[in-house]
Amino acid sequence: MVHGPPARRKSQQQHEPCEMDLERQPTPPDGGWGWVVVFGSFMIHIVTDGMTYSFGIFYNEFLEYFNEGKGYTAWIASIMVGVTFSSGPISSSFVNRYGCRAVTIAGAILAASCIIVSMFAQNVLTLIITIGFGTGLGFGLIYLPAIVSVTQYFEARRSLATGIAVCGSGFGTFVFAPLTEYLIGNYGWRGAMLIIGGIVLNCIIFGAMFRPLELEAPPQNTPPNTPSTPKLGKKSAIIDQNTTPAELEPLKILPKDQYLQLPQRTDTPISGGGGALCRSNSVGHNLKPSLNNNLNGALNGQTVTLVTPPQAVAKSTSNDDIARKCHSQLQLTPLRDAHRERSASGTMYRPDALYQGSLHNLPDYVSSRNDLNRSMSGSGVIKRYGSLRQSNNVSQSTEETKCCGCITCSKETRDTFAEMMNFSLLKDVIFVIFSVSNFCTSIGFNVPYLYVAAYADTLGISKTDASYLIAIIGGANTLGRIILGYISDKPWVNRLLVYNVCLTACGVSTAMVPLCHDYKSLAVYCIAFGFTIGAYVGLTSVILVDLLGLDKLTNAFGLLLLFQGIASFIGPPIGGWMYDLTDSYAPAFLMAGLMIAISGVVMFAIPPLQRLQARRSEQKHHTEHLALS
Repeated sequence: MVHGPPARRKSQQQHEPCEMDLERQPTPPDGGWGWVVVFGSFMIHIVTDGMTYSFGIFYNEFLEYFNEGKGYTAWIASIMVGVTFSSGPISSSFVNRYGCRAVTIAGAILAASCIIVSMFAQNVLTLIITIGFGTGLGFGLIYLPAIVSVTQYFEARRSLATGIAVCGSGFGTFVFAPLTEYLIGNYGWRGAMLIIGGIVLNCIIFGAMFRPLELEAPPQNTPPNTPSTPKLGKKSAIIDQNTTPAELEPLKILPKDQYLQLPQRTDTPISGGGGALCRSNSVGHNLKPSLNNNLNGALNGQTVTLVTPPQAVAKSTSNDDIARKCHSQLQLTPLRDAHRERSASGTMYRPDALYQGSLHNLPDYVSSRNDLNRSMSGSGVIKRYGSLRQSNNVSQSTEETKCCGCITCSKETRDTFAEMMNFSLLKDVIFVIFSVSNFCTSIGFNVPYLYVAAYADTLGISKTDASYLIAIIGGANTLGRIILGYISDKPWVNRLLVYNVCLTACGVSTAMVPLCHDYKSLAVYCIAFGFTIGAYVGLTSVILVDLLGLDKLTNAFGLLLLFQGIASFIGPPIGGWMYDLTDSYAPAFLMAGLMIAISGVVMFAIPPLQRLQARRSEQKHHTEHLALS
């Protein structure tokens, strides 16, 4: 891949002592039940995106039935899509608190209920409330867990697994467009709403497949660890089946006078005489007092006793801290696991939760697997993704806190919402450019889905054939996601260039829709649009990581969802108002094509900007070096 790893700033490298922690996460199995999760996510994408992207069929029916303006009627679809995206941070907060399974089931019940209630609507305003806000929020609660649940189960095969899951979006559009037309033709739009609401209810079953990963229980009768042979369990915090000999080297140099004992007697006092030990970066240091009081209490029928002579503290090095953390990690596992079960899932604390590519393509991940020393920060904290998560505060409290200063919520909810809505990222020029691009793309993204069937109707094309045009977009989109995702996963491919070219071509083709006057030409456009827009949906997360780094992905993705939601609110209604003013859909497609093309063109400014920033950074470093010398 052409893009180099993002440079780490000093603020990311320096950490306060005694405040960082590595909390053990379940190791992704890269298979097993994960394929069942992939199937559930695939089916959810079929149902939710299938209904969303084929809503243009309902749009035509609403125009005829309610006889309202096209711009006003378009608010139904635009609000539904906008709320779906804008609720991403809320959905993430719930996932971090309650897990993917519970949030998905709740979203499915909400969305299905609102769709069924919509069959009784007597005006467009009612549909805006039920379909727009209600169903949009329900789909928003489903959308993000359907991705995160897959990333939990896969590391090396994540790109393949998420690719299969999100392909359900295009396949659902391919299936739902003619299905919706068939249901409306036989049962009317009210009957079709009832049936589709019943179909959405099946997402409860698919959401139930999102079984959370569980930590493997440590051996019950683990012998005391010795400095020469640290036996930490098969899937402990550091050692797992993928650990290399290089990662074990720091564990072999543990001083003989610094160790953790598990004596048989429970009344053994703490020995070592003298000063208190300041355990830099240790697991129990930042725990609540109630947890610290139990640190030396009974765990599995034994007592944990730290034996550390005063002179051992002076000998403590970063490697010693790492080794000691490995030893104590396993002993605190029952305490930490029980607390997690009581409090929250903590899913969104993982920095790679929203990353859809393979972790093996990340330089940081590869370095952590090959050489432990190259993945340590200044305080000796190991940077690992997937099976471990890094957090600044390990005291997970069940106490309720305030979100946005007024809403009572849990700590996990507040942490996730604050992370995704951290607007300080807007100080990064590259992210601002990417946000502007995404905003412009989202303005035009939904216009073809909503208006291509209506435009075909003005050309005298039958409603059945018009529904096939939307199905063609879905089929081409599926093919585009597979091909573009496969190509972009190659290390020698500049995927930012692929992304830019696809968006520009998509915009140009959309702007040329007014030149299409028959079914065949519209079908060719639908193929081009569906294929190229697959880059926008499939490559967003990997491009963000290429540009900003994995640590900023959650923050960047949350802000992008907000911007995409706002743009989706205004895009389709603008196209509808243009038709009301000109009595033609040509201005709507011109507007959409121009916005998408601009979104691709502005992204070409990022590579030269990166080179400029690299030169300035190099000059600054050179100047500082000369000043010191």
